Amino acid sequence: MKAVAQNRLACRDFAAELADDNAGMGTIEIVLIIVVLIGLVLVFKENINGVLETVFGTIDSGVSQAATY
Repeated sequence: MKAVAQNRLACRDFAAELADDNAGMGTIEIVLIIVVLIGLVLVFKENINGVLETVFGTIDSGVSQAATY
């Protein structure tokens, strides 16, 4: 049990180090990533809307069926 607790602490410390490590991440890189993501959303906007409508339609019909039971 003690080994499990030590491993958990080691993993938590490692994750904290990764989160705090900003080496190589400059402002320009982050801005470029955001620009690319926005561009992809604009290009595939109709496809994304179609997928979301399908998913939410399925959820809605599932809720409606569950409510009738």
